[in-house]
Amino acid sequence: MRSIAIFGATGSIGGSALDVIARHPDRFRVSVLSAHRNVEALAALCARHRPELAIVADPEREGALASALEEYDLPTRVASGPFALEQAASDATCDTVIAAIVGAAGLCSTLAAARAGKRLLLANKESAVMAGPLLRSALAEGNGELIPVDSEHNALFQCLPPRCNDVDARGEVRRLWLTASGGPFRGRTRGQLAGVTPEQACAHPKWRMGRKISVDSATLMNKGLEVIEAHVLFGVAEPAIEVVVHPQSTVHSLVEYVDGSFLAQLGQPDMRTALAHALAWPERIEAGVALLDPRTLSLQFEPPDAATFRCLALARQALRAGGDAPALLNAANEEAVAAFLEGRLPFLGIEQVIESALNELPPQPVVDVGSLVERDLTARRVAARIIRDIR
Repeated sequence: MRSIAIFGATGSIGGSALDVIARHPDRFRVSVLSAHRNVEALAALCARHRPELAIVADPEREGALASALEEYDLPTRVASGPFALEQAASDATCDTVIAAIVGAAGLCSTLAAARAGKRLLLANKESAVMAGPLLRSALAEGNGELIPVDSEHNALFQCLPPRCNDVDARGEVRRLWLTASGGPFRGRTRGQLAGVTPEQACAHPKWRMGRKISVDSATLMNKGLEVIEAHVLFGVAEPAIEVVVHPQSTVHSLVEYVDGSFLAQLGQPDMRTALAHALAWPERIEAGVALLDPRTLSLQFEPPDAATFRCLALARQALRAGGDAPALLNAANEEAVAAFLEGRLPFLGIEQVIESALNELPPQPVVDVGSLVERDLTARRVAARIIRDIR
C-alpha cells in the first residue's frame, strides 16, 4: 500500500492521478493533497479521498480551508505555505510524491522529496529546467526514484534501458525523439499569429490542460522545456535530443539506438497512462484509458517550424549556454505568458520578451536554491520591464 501526496491536486494532472488511484484502493491511499488557492475544490477532494493532510499554498486561505473541511466533518489536518509543502514531502506522511504544481512554485517541495528518498513522480518540468544540477544532486543524496510523468518523458523512460539516468555514458542510444502535437497553430505563418487571442491559444486540439501550459504548447516552448528536461533526466547531450511534430499524438516519444532500432511508446492522449505506469512501476495496472486499436492508426511525422515558433530554438540556446540560463528562460517565459493571458502582451511578444531577457542576463553557475531564486526574481523583473516597453 503506497501513501501518495499530490501537490497540485486541483489541476488536470492531480485529477487524472486521483482517478487512477481511486481504481486501485488495494494498492494506493491518498495521504496529502495540496492546492494553490482553490480551497473549495480542495475540500471537495478531501471529502472524497480523506487524506491525512490538506495544504493550501497561500497562507491567507488556510482559515477558509479549515472552515470548508469542518463543513464536511473531516479529521484532515490543515497547513499552508511553502514550508508545509516541503515538510510534507520530507516526512513519513507519504512515500510517493506527485509533483504537479505548475511553474517555479513547485521547485522546493520537489527537491525536498528527492532528498528524502521518496518515489518522485515528476510532472513539474520547471523543477528540472530551473534546477537540473540541484535535482540530480538531491536524487543522489536521497537515493530515491524519479519517474517522469510528462507523457513524452515517461515514454522515453519506458523505451530506455534500465538505470537510464546517464544515457550518454552507456553508449547505446543515438538520439531521443520527443513528439509534439504542433499545438493549435500548427501550419500558420507568423503573420497569422500576430493577433491570436488567449482563448485561441488555450484551445489545444488533443489535450485538456491548464492555461499556462496550453500557451506553452501553442508557442512550442513546452517542447523546448522538454528538451532541457530530457537532458537533465537522462544525461543526453542537447544535439542528440530531437523534436518531431506528430499531430495524432499517439506516439509519445521514440528512442533511437546505435544499431538502427527505434523503440516507441504508443497510447491514447490520456495522462492516466503515464500516471498508472509511474504509480505501479515496475508493474502495470489498469488506468481507465480507452483502448488503442493499431488497425485504425495513420501516423504522420514532420519537422517543427522553427522559423515560425522561435521559442523552441530559444530553449535550446539556453541549454547550450548552461548554468542558470534555463532558469532565466523559464522565469521570462512565465512572466510573458502571464502578460499574454492578461491581454498585456501580443502572442508573438512572448518570444521577444524571452530573447531580450536572455540577451540581457549572462548565465551564472547554479550553486543553491537561494541564489537560484534570486536569479529567477531578477529575470522576472527584467521581463516585466521588457513587457512594459513592448506595450
